[in-house]
Amino acid sequence: MTTEQRYTKEKVTHIRHWVEKKLFSISTTRAAEFKFKPGQFARLGLATTTGEEPSIWRGFSMVNPVDSKELEFYAVVVPDGEFSPRLADLKVGDDIYIDKNPIGFLTLDNFPNGGKSLWLLATGTGLSAYLSIIHDPKTWSLFDKVILCHGVRYINELSYQEQIQTWQQQWGERFVYLPLPTRESHLHYPQHRLTTLIETGKLAELAGTELDPSQACVMLCGNPDMLADGRKILGDLGFATGRRGNIGNLAVEKYW
Repeated sequence: MTTEQRYTKEKVTHIRHWVEKKLFSISTTRAAEFKFKPGQFARLGLATTTGEEPSIWRGFSMVNPVDSKELEFYAVVVPDGEFSPRLADLKVGDDIYIDKNPIGFLTLDNFPNGGKSLWLLATGTGLSAYLSIIHDPKTWSLFDKVILCHGVRYINELSYQEQIQTWQQQWGERFVYLPLPTRESHLHYPQHRLTTLIETGKLAELAGTELDPSQACVMLCGNPDMLADGRKILGDLGFATGRRGNIGNLAVEKYW
Protein backbone atom coordinates (compact mmCIF):
# COMPACT_ATOMS: atom_id res chain seq x y z
CA MET A 1 0.00 0.00 0.00
CA THR A 2 1.40 3.38 -0.99
CA THR A 3 1.31 6.44 1.23
CA GLU A 4 -0.81 9.28 -0.16
CA GLN A 5 1.30 12.25 -1.22
CA ARG A 6 0.95 15.35 0.94
CA TYR A 7 1.24 17.63 -2.09
CA THR A 8 -0.08 18.09 -5.62
CA LYS A 9 1.83 18.94 -8.77
CA GLU A 10 0.51 22.13 -10.35
CA LYS A 11 1.41 24.30 -13.34
CA VAL A 12 2.53 27.92 -13.46
CA THR A 13 -0.11 29.92 -15.36
CA HIS A 14 1.13 33.50 -15.03
CA ILE A 15 4.07 35.52 -13.69
CA ARG A 16 4.08 39.27 -13.08
CA HIS A 17 7.24 41.16 -12.22
CA TRP A 18 6.52 44.24 -10.09
CA VAL A 19 10.17 45.18 -9.63
CA GLU A 20 12.55 43.43 -12.01
CA LYS A 21 14.74 40.84 -10.29
CA LYS A 22 13.17 41.68 -6.93
CA LEU A 23 9.37 41.52 -6.53
CA PHE A 24 7.03 39.25 -8.47
CA SER A 25 3.74 37.38 -8.32
CA ILE A 26 3.20 33.86 -9.55
CA SER A 27 -0.12 32.20 -10.37
CA THR A 28 -0.69 28.45 -10.53
CA THR A 29 -3.36 25.89 -11.19
CA ARG A 30 -5.28 24.78 -8.11
CA ALA A 31 -6.25 21.32 -6.97
CA ALA A 32 -9.98 20.98 -6.34
CA GLU A 33 -9.38 19.74 -2.81
CA PHE A 34 -7.16 22.67 -1.78
CA LYS A 35 -9.04 24.82 0.75
CA PHE A 36 -7.75 27.70 2.86
CA LYS A 37 -8.82 30.53 5.13
CA PRO A 38 -7.96 34.11 4.10
CA GLY A 39 -4.60 35.00 5.64
CA GLN A 40 -3.17 31.47 5.59
CA PHE A 41 -0.16 30.36 3.56
CA ALA A 42 0.87 27.30 1.58
CA ARG A 43 4.17 25.52 1.32
CA LEU A 44 5.46 25.63 -2.27
CA GLY A 45 7.95 23.02 -3.41
CA LEU A 46 10.51 22.85 -6.20
CA ALA A 47 12.68 20.03 -7.47
CA THR A 48 16.39 20.80 -7.60
CA THR A 49 16.78 18.44 -10.56
CA THR A 50 14.30 18.00 -13.41
CA GLY A 51 12.24 14.87 -12.99
CA GLU A 52 12.95 14.48 -9.28
CA GLU A 53 10.56 14.92 -6.39
CA PRO A 54 10.39 18.38 -4.75
CA SER A 55 13.22 18.81 -2.25
CA ILE A 56 13.03 22.47 -1.16
CA TRP A 57 9.95 24.09 0.32
CA ARG A 58 8.96 27.59 1.41
CA GLY A 59 5.75 29.18 2.70
CA PHE A 60 3.84 31.88 0.78
CA SER A 61 0.46 33.44 1.55
CA MET A 62 -2.37 33.10 -0.90
CA VAL A 63 -3.18 36.49 -2.44
CA ASN A 64 -6.33 35.40 -4.25
CA PRO A 65 -9.91 35.09 -2.95
CA VAL A 66 -10.77 31.71 -1.45
CA ASP A 67 -13.03 30.80 -4.38
CA SER A 68 -10.55 31.57 -7.18
CA LYS A 69 -9.89 28.83 -9.70
CA GLU A 70 -6.15 29.54 -9.47
CA LEU A 71 -3.76 30.35 -6.64
CA GLU A 72 -1.57 33.44 -6.57
CA PHE A 73 1.51 34.17 -4.47
CA TYR A 74 3.59 37.33 -3.93
CA ALA A 75 7.34 36.95 -3.43
CA VAL A 76 10.65 38.75 -3.10
CA VAL A 77 13.88 37.47 -4.61
CA VAL A 78 16.56 36.79 -2.02
CA PRO A 79 19.65 36.91 -4.29
CA ASP A 80 21.65 34.27 -2.41
CA GLY A 81 18.59 32.24 -1.40
CA GLU A 82 18.08 28.61 -2.29
CA PHE A 83 14.41 28.93 -3.22
CA SER A 84 13.25 32.38 -4.37
CA PRO A 85 15.66 32.79 -7.33
CA ARG A 86 14.45 29.42 -8.66
CA LEU A 87 10.84 30.45 -8.14
CA ALA A 88 11.42 33.72 -10.01
CA ASP A 89 12.98 31.84 -12.94
CA LEU A 90 9.93 29.65 -13.54
CA LYS A 91 8.06 30.04 -16.81
CA VAL A 92 4.41 29.54 -17.71
CA GLY A 93 3.81 25.81 -17.99
CA ASP A 94 6.52 24.81 -15.53
CA ASP A 95 5.78 22.46 -12.66
CA ILE A 96 5.40 23.61 -9.06
CA TYR A 97 4.35 21.59 -6.05
CA ILE A 98 1.86 22.75 -3.42
CA ASP A 99 1.33 21.16 -0.02
CA LYS A 100 -2.29 20.12 0.40
CA ASN A 101 -2.53 21.54 3.92
CA PRO A 102 -2.44 25.35 4.33
CA ILE A 103 -0.81 26.76 7.47
CA GLY A 104 -1.05 29.88 9.58
CA PHE A 105 -3.19 31.62 12.15
CA LEU A 106 -3.28 35.17 10.76
CA THR A 107 -6.99 34.84 10.08
CA LEU A 108 -10.29 36.39 11.13
CA ASP A 109 -10.73 33.51 13.56
CA ASN A 110 -8.70 35.68 15.96
CA PHE A 111 -11.46 38.28 16.02
CA PRO A 112 -14.84 36.51 15.96
CA ASN A 113 -16.68 39.53 17.36
CA GLY A 114 -15.18 42.04 14.92
CA GLY A 115 -14.99 45.69 15.86
CA LYS A 116 -15.06 49.23 14.55
CA SER A 117 -11.75 48.96 12.70
CA LEU A 118 -9.35 46.30 11.44
CA TRP A 119 -5.75 47.47 11.03
CA LEU A 120 -3.66 45.42 8.59
CA LEU A 121 -0.03 46.42 9.15
CA ALA A 122 2.57 45.01 6.75
CA THR A 123 6.12 45.49 5.62
CA GLY A 124 7.38 44.18 2.28
CA THR A 125 5.76 41.01 0.98
CA GLY A 126 3.91 40.68 4.28
CA LEU A 127 1.23 42.53 2.31
CA SER A 128 0.23 39.27 0.65
CA ALA A 129 -1.37 37.84 3.77
CA TYR A 130 -3.88 40.69 3.79
CA LEU A 131 -5.03 40.66 0.19
CA SER A 132 -7.15 37.53 0.54
CA ILE A 133 -8.53 38.93 3.83
CA ILE A 134 -9.66 42.15 2.13
CA HIS A 135 -11.24 40.09 -0.65
CA ASP A 136 -13.31 38.20 1.94
CA PRO A 137 -16.90 39.49 2.43
CA LYS A 138 -16.69 38.30 6.06
CA THR A 139 -14.10 41.02 6.76
CA TRP A 140 -16.58 43.71 5.79
CA SER A 141 -19.38 42.19 7.83
CA LEU A 142 -17.21 42.07 10.97
CA PHE A 143 -15.62 45.52 10.74
CA ASP A 144 -16.89 49.00 9.93
CA LYS A 145 -13.54 50.10 8.52
CA VAL A 146 -10.38 48.40 7.22
CA ILE A 147 -7.03 50.22 7.29
CA LEU A 148 -4.26 48.73 5.14
CA CYS A 149 -0.78 50.09 5.96
CA HIS A 150 2.15 48.99 3.77
CA GLY A 151 5.70 49.88 4.76
CA VAL A 152 8.32 49.59 1.99
CA ARG A 153 11.61 51.24 1.11
CA TYR A 154 10.80 52.63 -2.33
CA ILE A 155 7.62 53.71 -4.12
CA ASN A 156 7.96 51.08 -6.87
CA GLU A 157 7.63 48.38 -4.18
CA LEU A 158 4.00 49.36 -3.58
CA SER A 159 2.53 46.46 -5.53
CA TYR A 160 -1.11 45.60 -6.31
CA GLN A 161 -2.10 49.22 -6.86
CA GLU A 162 -4.83 48.37 -9.37
CA GLN A 163 -6.53 46.02 -6.94
CA ILE A 164 -6.19 48.51 -4.10
CA GLN A 165 -7.76 51.26 -6.20
CA THR A 166 -10.66 48.91 -6.97
CA TRP A 167 -11.24 48.42 -3.25
CA GLN A 168 -11.07 52.17 -2.67
CA GLN A 169 -13.82 52.67 -5.24
CA GLN A 170 -15.83 49.73 -3.93
CA TRP A 171 -15.71 50.52 -0.21
CA GLY A 172 -15.22 54.28 -0.15
CA GLU A 173 -14.55 55.66 3.32
CA ARG A 174 -14.70 52.17 4.81
CA PHE A 175 -11.32 51.34 3.26
CA VAL A 176 -8.19 53.35 4.09
CA TYR A 177 -4.88 52.65 2.34
CA LEU A 178 -1.63 54.10 3.69
CA PRO A 179 1.41 53.54 1.41
CA LEU A 180 4.51 54.21 3.50
CA PRO A 181 7.87 54.23 1.64
CA THR A 182 10.73 55.15 3.98
CA ARG A 183 13.38 56.20 1.46
CA GLU A 184 11.36 58.32 -0.98
CA SER A 185 8.82 61.09 -0.56
CA HIS A 186 5.33 59.97 -1.55
CA LEU A 187 2.31 62.25 -1.58
CA HIS A 188 1.79 63.69 1.90
CA TYR A 189 3.05 60.65 3.81
CA PRO A 190 6.05 61.02 6.16
CA GLN A 191 9.23 59.02 5.58
CA HIS A 192 9.13 57.08 8.82
CA ARG A 193 9.07 53.43 9.76
CA LEU A 194 5.66 51.93 10.39
CA THR A 195 6.49 51.32 14.04
CA THR A 196 7.55 54.95 14.54
CA LEU A 197 4.23 56.11 13.11
CA ILE A 198 2.34 53.85 15.53
CA GLU A 199 4.38 55.01 18.52
CA THR A 200 4.00 58.72 17.79
CA GLY A 201 0.28 58.47 17.02
CA LYS A 202 0.88 59.68 13.47
CA LEU A 203 -0.50 56.48 11.93
CA ALA A 204 -3.88 56.99 13.56
CA GLU A 205 -3.81 60.63 12.43
CA LEU A 206 -3.09 59.62 8.83
CA ALA A 207 -5.87 57.05 8.91
CA GLY A 208 -8.34 59.44 10.48
CA THR A 209 -9.25 56.66 12.90
CA GLU A 210 -8.34 56.05 16.53
CA LEU A 211 -6.04 53.12 17.25
CA ASP A 212 -8.13 52.25 20.28
CA PRO A 213 -7.80 48.73 21.78
CA SER A 214 -11.42 48.85 22.95
CA GLN A 215 -12.66 49.23 19.38
CA ALA A 216 -9.88 48.10 17.01
CA CYS A 217 -8.19 44.85 16.04
CA VAL A 218 -4.68 44.74 14.59
CA MET A 219 -2.77 42.27 12.45
CA LEU A 220 1.02 42.44 12.02
CA CYS A 221 2.88 40.70 9.21
CA GLY A 222 6.39 41.41 7.99
CA ASN A 223 10.05 41.31 8.92
CA PRO A 224 11.07 40.14 12.40
CA ASP A 225 12.32 43.55 13.59
CA MET A 226 9.02 45.23 12.73
CA LEU A 227 7.08 42.48 14.46
CA ALA A 228 9.13 42.65 17.65
CA ASP A 229 8.98 46.46 17.84
CA GLY A 230 5.35 46.64 16.73
CA ARG A 231 4.21 44.04 19.23
CA LYS A 232 5.91 45.93 22.07
CA ILE A 233 4.48 49.32 21.04
CA LEU A 234 0.98 47.95 20.54
CA GLY A 235 1.22 46.06 23.81
CA ASP A 236 1.93 49.32 25.59
CA LEU A 237 -1.22 50.73 23.98
CA GLY A 238 -3.31 47.86 25.33
CA PHE A 239 -3.35 45.39 22.43
CA ALA A 240 -2.76 41.70 23.15
CA THR A 241 -3.07 38.34 21.43
CA GLY A 242 -5.78 35.96 22.58
CA ARG A 243 -4.84 33.44 25.30
CA ARG A 244 -6.49 30.60 27.22
CA GLY A 245 -9.85 31.08 25.61
CA ASN A 246 -9.81 34.86 25.90
CA ILE A 247 -10.35 36.71 22.62
CA GLY A 248 -7.53 39.13 21.81
CA ASN A 249 -7.29 42.18 19.58
CA LEU A 250 -3.83 41.49 18.09
CA ALA A 251 -2.62 38.81 15.68
CA VAL A 252 1.01 38.46 14.59
CA GLU A 253 2.76 36.36 11.97
CA LYS A 254 6.43 36.40 11.03
CA TYR A 255 6.87 36.35 7.27
CA TRP A 256 10.21 34.63 7.24
